[in-house]
Amino acid sequence: MIAPITGISSMATRAVLTELAGAYEQRTGRPVSVRAMGGVHAAQRIRAGEVTDVVVLASNVMQQLEAEGHMVRKSTTPFAKSGIAMAVRSGGARPARMDETSVKQAMLAASKVGYSTGPSGQHLEQLWARWGVAEAMSERAVQAPPGMPVAALLTQGKVEIGFQQMSELLDVPGIDVVGLLPPSIQLLTIFSAGVCALSSRKEEANALLDYLNSPATEDSKRKYGLEPA
Repeated sequence: MIAPITGISSMATRAVLTELAGAYEQRTGRPVSVRAMGGVHAAQRIRAGEVTDVVVLASNVMQQLEAEGHMVRKSTTPFAKSGIAMAVRSGGARPARMDETSVKQAMLAASKVGYSTGPSGQHLEQLWARWGVAEAMSERAVQAPPGMPVAALLTQGKVEIGFQQMSELLDVPGIDVVGLLPPSIQLLTIFSAGVCALSSRKEEANALLDYLNSPATEDSKRKYGLEPA
């Protein structure tokens, strides 16, 4: 049996990487196994010396890992980009429009608002500070633990509305995706892929990265709420 090419990714790219791993094996006969987890935990594992072949995380984190010597120098390339979306429990109240004022009012009207520890969550905290509502939001904001999707907070009834990468909210039973945040408060996160410095299969890892960034993968990326980077 051929040992799989291994990878670590954040949760935002879990679904698309699962599909692309299967497609790559069909094309080449080489299996791929990618473990998804919270981005914070993923970076911690890489820094602690966990051996894997490829890594897919937010670009700023990948740049830091490469600068620290954990990634093969100049192997990191953009993989996909993702916007932040808003979701509610199925049938829940939603703003009539997805403009900045309506989104702000929806956050302040909700008893509990779910958000993540990843880039989207950091962006929301900065947005609340910019709006001058950080104190008010601290009483209603519920941050999902690393690795737990915000959708789970919604389906469990722990929050009324939630915000996370579109790719993590699509097609989840029990929630309705209201839409992407408007441009004035949107943050596009770029996810990059690179070869881990500890990989013993760097040539195979580079071949996989070439496929992940090829035009053949663009439809899959869009299907899962991402855009080619």
